[in-house]
Amino acid sequence: MTTLMTMEHTEEAGVPVDVANHARRWWILGVLGIAQLMVILDSTIVNIALPTAQHDLHFSNADRQWIVTAYSLAFGSLLLLGGRIGDMIGRKRALVIGLVGFALASAIGGASVSFTMLVIARTVQGAFGALLAPSVLALLTTTFTDPDERGRAFGIYGAIAGAGGALGLLLGGILTSYASWRVTLYINLAFAAVAIVGSLVWLKTDERVDHDPLDLPGLFMVAGGLFSLVYGFSHAETTAWSDRYTIGFILVGVILLLAFAYFETRAKYPLLPPRVVLNRTRGGSVLAMLFASIGIFGVFLFLTYYLQGTLGFSPVKTGIAFLPLVAALAATAQVSNRILLPRFGPKPIVPIGLLVCAAALFGLHLVGLHSSYVSHVLPYLIVVGVGFGLSIAPAFSTGTLGLVPQDAGVGSATLNTAQQVGGSLGTALLNTLAASAATSYLVGRAVTPGNLQAALLHSYTTAFLWSSLIFVAGAVVAGLVLQSGTLSSLAAEHPIPPPESDSPVPQRRIHVCRVRIACR
Repeated sequence: MTTLMTMEHTEEAGVPVDVANHARRWWILGVLGIAQLMVILDSTIVNIALPTAQHDLHFSNADRQWIVTAYSLAFGSLLLLGGRIGDMIGRKRALVIGLVGFALASAIGGASVSFTMLVIARTVQGAFGALLAPSVLALLTTTFTDPDERGRAFGIYGAIAGAGGALGLLLGGILTSYASWRVTLYINLAFAAVAIVGSLVWLKTDERVDHDPLDLPGLFMVAGGLFSLVYGFSHAETTAWSDRYTIGFILVGVILLLAFAYFETRAKYPLLPPRVVLNRTRGGSVLAMLFASIGIFGVFLFLTYYLQGTLGFSPVKTGIAFLPLVAALAATAQVSNRILLPRFGPKPIVPIGLLVCAAALFGLHLVGLHSSYVSHVLPYLIVVGVGFGLSIAPAFSTGTLGLVPQDAGVGSATLNTAQQVGGSLGTALLNTLAASAATSYLVGRAVTPGNLQAALLHSYTTAFLWSSLIFVAGAVVAGLVLQSGTLSSLAAEHPIPPPESDSPVPQRRIHVCRVRIACR
């Protein structure tokens, strides 16, 4: 008989291996998955309902973009604050508060009787989304620490994060077609109710892991910088990149974010400790997330336009058309996180996944006015799903690799910020390029229905081509920044010392001893 003993060292304040949460980890994963899906769905589900809401509430085309922009402005600019609040009050509390607030804002939005009421509701949605989204990823990071189980959990999470936009298109189309645009907001009440009950039943109430004072100068700089940047991108989408307000807001955003980066290296209690992003594995994952989020809008946005505007698909049929991408992404995310990532590390997998996406988008830019979905769209959708499963799912896992509990919230918020800012930039950039392409196509041509259709097609294929180039750029950057090595070696090579704290609350240590007895 052989006795095998293993010792595990953990810390009480935000325990990496929380015994109570670990015992219920798969139920917790379900709760976190529902919460994350609700946030991701809202980035696209309302888009499908916008024309109907516009007709019902009588607002103009110029005002319509604010229904989307209000959400993204609040969400993108407050994510780092949301991550820090979760560290300060406990992730379970932050998650439940975020879910309750998101649900109430959704109910108000669904009951809106005016454009102003709907915009305010969407703003509040974004603010509470910025509180709950970092808590979801932070809880996932601290609940799953076993390498194999972590790979499976992050594969599921990555699939939800990557496919949520496509599922939002499907659900938005079904609800708008067969119910009402208001139900696209009311549906969040069901998601939130399940997640709240699950959080209260299965999640252990965690102690706050951050007792340091709030970095107010850093908070104002990063919130103002992200707000200005996202607003500038949104303004460019509806005006032009040369517009003085577009240039002004983007310039202010860049200056504030550069000042924030400089200030954080000298702040005693930084909002975003430099150690979180200066590690090449985590920093490379954040950059990969940024580029992938910019490029993926070439799929969700312009392929939706192509399927509905050119091939004549209904909103529901369009949503169903994206399901193969969801299936391919979900399957590949499990393979990449559980099998490939532990064996090879992120450096070969993430860049290859981005290149696979680039190849699929290049193929999509060859579609025509009378192309068949089965032969010209479906294969590339599946390839995009494979590429996303190889890149995005591992990026979520390695973007928080090696973080101590005190940094899990802000590290998670950084990943979410990259995803949100990338989405805003992608929407503005690709819309502008597509509009320019359509205008250029019509120069010297008669404005006939046939030429208008051809011009729209040219705008879509131009967006696909630029998305392909963005994925190539992301692959190059990820390949240069990410470190080589297996997942375990990367985690062990650059451990982060716990941040110093002047907190009067002692950091109590516990030792968990696991004994396995193998009988022969």
